[in-house]
Amino acid sequence: MGSHSYIENAKNSNIYININGNLFKRSDAKISVFDSGFLLGDGVWEGIRLHKSQLIFIDDHLERLFSSAHGISMDIGYSKDEIIYEIKKVLFKNNMIDDVHVRLIVTRGDKITPYQSPDVNVGPTNLIIIPEYKKTDPKTYTEGITIGRVDNIRPNKNILSPHLNTLSKLNCILASIEAKRKGFHEGIMNDLNGFISTCNSTNLFFIINNDVITSKGKYCLNGITRGKIIKLCKENGINCFEKDFKFKDINKCQEAFVTGTFAGVIPVSKIEKRTLKSTHSDSLVNKIRKLYNNHIESFKLI
Repeated sequence: MGSHSYIENAKNSNIYININGNLFKRSDAKISVFDSGFLLGDGVWEGIRLHKSQLIFIDDHLERLFSSAHGISMDIGYSKDEIIYEIKKVLFKNNMIDDVHVRLIVTRGDKITPYQSPDVNVGPTNLIIIPEYKKTDPKTYTEGITIGRVDNIRPNKNILSPHLNTLSKLNCILASIEAKRKGFHEGIMNDLNGFISTCNSTNLFFIINNDVITSKGKYCLNGITRGKIIKLCKENGINCFEKDFKFKDINKCQEAFVTGTFAGVIPVSKIEKRTLKSTHSDSLVNKIRKLYNNHIESFKLI
């Protein structure tokens, strides 16, 4: 069990994948070993949810994709409309309409030799679109996940801006490994100042006396779902605060949850050794999850 647990679907073994506008069977989908993303993690990405034929929050995701690309001085080489066209093309080929997660990747393209400088890049960027049938395991919501502190911390913009959704995820991977070693599904990561920032692959919220508390967002990915939850709380009379705080300040919280594109709002059943009430049917987490799910159901692509 974890924040990305899903129900396996045999149809994924025969899906088509879009590489630079060409569609390939999964077993035939390949990129060059000289690709910048493979060699150096040089690229940007988004995870996008297809729900009832709608690409949920597609405008927000593409805005972040282009912002991340700008942040690493990379010209994507496609317009937003062209990217949407390529996503829809591969979805149509796979006859996909619901319960699909799309991984969209843009790398700086191929190199003539394995070297950091973009001066040795040749040709355009590489665009990869991987759609998979992915439905969240229901136990994720009924059993929740466990989280706990890890030593790996989030960087600032002078190291690698955590607002940029780049392929360079080693910092978070190491935090994930550390969390698993300690028996947690996700690791609570601090920022450089010792304040709680985020989990290694999801954004993090705590609930104390019905007040929802999250970080200021300065050192975590500007999560699409995170932003929607903050807005929904404010629109529905739920106190939600973005502030600096440390573990001792939330150690006695009654509930907690994490957010992400794939599973939405995920209850935290335990912080380290302490059990929370987040998975209870009458929990505030459950109320917020219903508000978010209703928001998804009312989403219409404009």
